[in-house]
Amino acid sequence: MATLLRVPEVATGSTSALLTEWLVAENARFAVGDPLVVLETDKAAVEVEAEVDAVLLRALVPGGTNVEAGSPIALLGSEAEAGDVDKLLAELGVGAAKPTKDAEPESAPAKPAQGARIFASPLARKLLKEAGMTPDQVTGTGPGGRIVRRDVDKAIEAKSAGLKSGGLKSGGLKSGGLKSGGHKSVEPESVASSSVVRNSVEPRPVGSKPVPSHGEEVPLTRMRRAIARRLTESKRDIPHFYLRRTARIDALLALRKQLNEVAPEKISVNDLVVCAVGVAHTQVPDANVIWTGDGMTRYSTVDVGVAVASSPGLVTPVLRGVERSSPSAISRQVKEFARQADEGKLRQADLEGGTITVSNLGMYGVDEFSAIINPPQSTILAVGAGRQAPVVVDGEVRVETQMTLTLSVDHRAIDGALAAQWMAALVTALEEPLRLVA
Repeated sequence: MATLLRVPEVATGSTSALLTEWLVAENARFAVGDPLVVLETDKAAVEVEAEVDAVLLRALVPGGTNVEAGSPIALLGSEAEAGDVDKLLAELGVGAAKPTKDAEPESAPAKPAQGARIFASPLARKLLKEAGMTPDQVTGTGPGGRIVRRDVDKAIEAKSAGLKSGGLKSGGLKSGGLKSGGHKSVEPESVASSSVVRNSVEPRPVGSKPVPSHGEEVPLTRMRRAIARRLTESKRDIPHFYLRRTARIDALLALRKQLNEVAPEKISVNDLVVCAVGVAHTQVPDANVIWTGDGMTRYSTVDVGVAVASSPGLVTPVLRGVERSSPSAISRQVKEFARQADEGKLRQADLEGGTITVSNLGMYGVDEFSAIINPPQSTILAVGAGRQAPVVVDGEVRVETQMTLTLSVDHRAIDGALAAQWMAALVTALEEPLRLVA
């Protein structure tokens, strides 16, 4: 029986999304679990998977179109129903008009001249669009010839090399000939028309945006807009307060070395910090809460967000059940999240939930910093680099490795004394790391 495929609410997390591309051609058969379409939300590119075995009878929305949550985007059915699609759509209360290729927006994925489909990851298509290129300019090396990020990087490098070596061509200015913020000498015969010169010095209309003289204006992506909006709201609406502690981590580093000799996954210091967060939340469960406005929700499991700096932007996928996970399992999941983030394949469900996020800048040499809470979570832990420093212990001075931890707290949900108890439990877990594997 024919059914409509609608934009799932869980895939958007809001009222709309951008339908980036169809992964299944019309009249093609697919099975349960096969990815059908890519929707770009504020946080990630989401592949919507099939819930039944069927045939894509008609795509109702072309690539590059904004779609509302719950709106129909395709007609699914059996091969026997392929001959009367317009009637089926009418019975389901959907207009039968099929978008034509000429009507597709410019942002729709480009098709090759011969009509064969070019497959590319969502991130690859995004990078191509930002570089002003189309998929048919790139040779894919992924599974089945799919274009992946490394293919785009290579194509962009080749394009840049060509522009740098070309300079100016007779008959006009080459696109790479002038760069914002500076000027290259232009021979008079290289300019095809004096209009080029006149246009470059036309006065700016009153009220228009100024063009920076030493840079270029970079358009905001949906993700960057979302990050700016959410963190502005967080800093404005959430009453932050901050606690800072220093943990001695020589024992932690020694345990990490031992674990990495036998562990199936190489474990990082950050993985062990996440483990310690699980211990602290278990020992101080009143801190495992979020503020809801009308009350508070207390979590029964420890779900921890991990800040990941990906190519599209900062994302915070959530690890579930950290209190039951081994360091190796946490390491494996964090690596998988990082890979999915770079490829734009994180699901909306991966980015939701949790009460705390761990943000680590220690690998960049940052000693300490204060982070902004990721709403609706109640806390975020900022982790700095481990540094050797002189420490007085029992009246004697010795050198130990120390790491600074800064906890940002939502005062509506967690008071100072409770946050201090949680920080004490965290530091104890890091300084007595056998608690992490007990």
